[in-house]
Amino acid sequence: MTYVVTENCIKCKYTDCVEVCPVDCFYEGENFLVIHPDECIDCGVCEPECPAEAIKPDTEPGLEKWLAINADFAAQWPNITQKRDPLPDAKEWDGKAGKEPLLSSAPGTGD
Repeated sequence: MTYVVTENCIKCKYTDCVEVCPVDCFYEGENFLVIHPDECIDCGVCEPECPAEAIKPDTEPGLEKWLAINADFAAQWPNITQKRDPLPDAKEWDGKAGKEPLLSSAPGTGD
């Protein structure tokens, strides 16, 4: 099992989860974070830290697509281990549905 970053992270990109991860398995895109499924140790400390409630265990139904998205981008994007400010309009985007088309494939800056 692993944890998966889901749609609500798009255009929010809170990084509270990143600073508590004991194995540094988060990777950063321009407007989204992902968890590397092969590096995640299933400790679950990231899930309650996410203000957007965008992190879910992959055992929840319907997350196969998000697991694939996390795995794909984790192989391309730089690692992030330090907390940063969320995106400027994160509060406006938090909780909005239909954000998947806004997911940028561009990498973030990483650490």
